[in-house]
Amino acid sequence: MIINYFLNQELQSFMDICGACERIKNTPIPYSYSAFIKKFIFLYIITLPLGFALTLGYFTIPATLFISYVLTSLELIAEEIEDPFGNDDNDLPMEKIANTIQKNIQDILA
Repeated sequence: MIINYFLNQELQSFMDICGACERIKNTPIPYSYSAFIKKFIFLYIITLPLGFALTLGYFTIPATLFISYVLTSLELIAEEIEDPFGNDDNDLPMEKIANTIQKNIQDILA
């Protein structure tokens, strides 16, 4: 009876986690957010040299290049991790996680 109670709690917790993962998978980032971020980064990078020109002089060029590299890299990273449940190299190893869960459940029930 006690084992049944604990298994029921674990199963309920597992189902809650699966539901949360489904919500993450099925909720896309709206295109308008992505487009706005890209436009904002572009405008910021274009106007950045105007703010740096008087204070940094010739160092404005490498500073602007570095900041643009960082911001565009962050945007690409955000796009890559937007869908963690796909089949890309950077996605979560869902099959391995499922096999580990299956093995642990078999160990508990054996």
